[in-house]
Amino acid sequence: MRRVVKVALISLMLTGLILGCKKGEENTVSNMPQQMPAAPMGQMPQQMPAAPIGQAPGQMPLQSPMPPHGDAAGMATKVEKTIVVPDAVKGKWSKVILDVADKGSNKSAEYTVKLKSEFKIPNTDLKIAVGDFLPDFRMNDNTLTSASDQPNNPAVRVEVFEGGKSVFKGWLYSKFPTMHPFEHPKYAITLKEGVKS
Repeated sequence: MRRVVKVALISLMLTGLILGCKKGEENTVSNMPQQMPAAPMGQMPQQMPAAPIGQAPGQMPLQSPMPPHGDAAGMATKVEKTIVVPDAVKGKWSKVILDVADKGSNKSAEYTVKLKSEFKIPNTDLKIAVGDFLPDFRMNDNTLTSASDQPNNPAVRVEVFEGGKSVFKGWLYSKFPTMHPFEHPKYAITLKEGVKS
């Protein structure tokens, strides 16, 4: 009697597995394109791309619930964020002090530069376009702003040109000078602080 029950259970399990496999095959077949598009005259027909690991050949690609960190070529997709200078900050800060270091001679000099202006660094081929200053830098999904008018996290937007060509565009952070720094073989540029009007 026990043997008969065992055989019956094994038969039921095998039947379930076979039906599950058949159902999976039907889904795979229904996801396959009905016909490959015809190639124009003189061109080779396109081949189906190889299926990712864990996916049946010909099955439609699985959709990720989150967007990828880069585009199809593997390059990071950069979204330009909106800069919002709060009214409490506007007009309170007029300049920034930038520290420019010559890596070869280990000498540095400080320069006070007006916001929304350009500055040619003496004895170099570098020019800095200084943009907005945010004394208490904060970032969310699509906005860069200042949480207050206090210098809790000072940051300035700059663009650096060498020989007339843009070589850096980004933010310099006073308290975090190594975060997204200006990278150059000969010079380092950092934000020392903002200057109130």
